Amino acid sequence: MIEFPIGESGQILVMSDCVLRHFDSHRQVRAWHREAGGQLFARFEESRIIVEEATGPRRGDRRGRMLYLPDRAAERLEIEDRFRLGLHFVGDWHTHPERTPHPSRRDIESIGESVLKSSHTLNGFILVVVGRAKPPEGLCMLLHDGRNSSILNPVSLARFSSNLSPVTKDEFGPTCLEREAE
Repeated sequence: MIEFPIGESGQILVMSDCVLRHFDSHRQVRAWHREAGGQLFARFEESRIIVEEATGPRRGDRRGRMLYLPDRAAERLEIEDRFRLGLHFVGDWHTHPERTPHPSRRDIESIGESVLKSSHTLNGFILVVVGRAKPPEGLCMLLHDGRNSSILNPVSLARFSSNLSPVTKDEFGPTCLEREAE
């Protein structure tokens, strides 16, 4: 897991090992790999926001080497389904074909618009951009409150190994929660 402090709030954002493996399995390490992405779902424990599931990519997403357009209808269903399981939508993730990723202007505008247009009680949403490098170098964590964004830097790499083994599944296989239930 990797922990990221959230500004002066005293809150910690935790990326679970399962989510990190999901990101790792979709890194664009070859020239023919297309961008992938999905949503992030978390549970809240006191001052910790624990991201337990990363969804996607989905069959209905539009994907190219430098393009990711999610299937919005599928996203709405994911939010409803995960909420019934006690998980809350906290943001989005997608890949970039660069070693150390940086969000594009469009990425930042899009997550900001999501914060403003969504019905929620959160202070903001997270955008994770996954690059070609292994985490933590290959992750860019951005927090957006609808007006401003800031990059989150890791504080702790508890139980984290840079040699994460990829999840063995087909491209549209089970989610983290489904794998752990098996």
